[in-house]
Amino acid sequence: MAKQIHVRLDDAVYEAISKYNDETNISMQDAVSTALMQFLTREMRDAQPEADFTFIDLFAGIGGMRLAYEQAGGHCVYSNEWNKYSQQTYFANFGEQPDGDITKVDEASIPDHDILVAGFPCQPFSIAGVSKKQSLGRATGFEDKTQGTLFFDICRILKAKRPKAFMLENVKNLKSHDRGRTFKVITEALEELDYEVFHAVLDGQNYVPQHRERILIVGFDRKRYGRNIGFQFSITPVDPKPAIKAILETQVDDKYTLTDKLWTYLQNYAAKHRAAGNGFGYGIADPNGVSRTLSARYYKDGSEILIEQRGKNPRRLTPRECARLQGFPDDFIIPVSDTQAYKQFGNSVVVPLMANVAQLVVDKMKELDAEKKKKKQQDQRAALIYETDETNGRKVAVMHE
Repeated sequence: MAKQIHVRLDDAVYEAISKYNDETNISMQDAVSTALMQFLTREMRDAQPEADFTFIDLFAGIGGMRLAYEQAGGHCVYSNEWNKYSQQTYFANFGEQPDGDITKVDEASIPDHDILVAGFPCQPFSIAGVSKKQSLGRATGFEDKTQGTLFFDICRILKAKRPKAFMLENVKNLKSHDRGRTFKVITEALEELDYEVFHAVLDGQNYVPQHRERILIVGFDRKRYGRNIGFQFSITPVDPKPAIKAILETQVDDKYTLTDKLWTYLQNYAAKHRAAGNGFGYGIADPNGVSRTLSARYYKDGSEILIEQRGKNPRRLTPRECARLQGFPDDFIIPVSDTQAYKQFGNSVVVPLMANVAQLVVDKMKELDAEKKKKKQQDQRAALIYETDETNGRKVAVMHE
């Protein structure tokens, strides 16, 4: 809920904000609010303690990947998310206002970091410009193949900042998108940037009571570590497997119960598609099992995951139950409307799964750093040579860097 305050501004400040308003078409209120959040963001970052490693959070959503990497001991030095409602939730939980449009961010301005983390949107790549260059015998690179997509912004940041590692998350169908061409361009672009790339499709139901398959793409800097890396997605599922009943609230407002009109419509819709031999329709969740995949459209009718009720129509999940279904902790603040909350959690990640993979990435990075340090020490010892001291004829060891 928004609060109102009265702020006295110096004439110079007021004129500067007014000019900014004219250039950006945003209101005076939004401009002042944004400025305050950016100030608080800088203060919070400066106050953060030392961490094992640093990371940046791109296409951050509401911070599911950030939670995962913070659990692994990391400190986020930069975040980016364009949706203003997601920014509100992110700020409420992390005290940080993410940057907006990533396409307008100068990669040189992003702080140095150890790991780049991103849940980027799936977009087709245009091959028109690439085909023309190839017909003329000209070389093409990731700039040509990915230009105009948000994945291009990941590539330009990787190229400029050279983090030790990255972890990207996307929908399972990324591998088959555009007949496999999208995934091919992505992996080729990452390898062209000299990263050793690994990928796997993992299911969130190993950690939460939800069937949710996502592809994770992990990479390590070849220039730093070489090619003999051997990363594996050796995840550790929770045992026993969680069930839907574990995430349900005991007291639920009647507003989440489906109306007679909506429930009748959903039943008729399902019957129609069953008659046609299709599998479309609502889904009543088994309290002892797992649910279907929570989507960003859940706010429309909640039909993919419904909870049965005695003597009543089924109900949809509450926003808090959606948060739990994605593995968010109960102290995670939900400052937005139900509609926005459903969209946000539907677009987010299964936090404990991401945390498991994040720990694997961090452990491998530390292992590679230790091996690199050990090799450097071995090389330094090997550089010890004996030279003759012209004064007394004795041989002395001299270290050569």
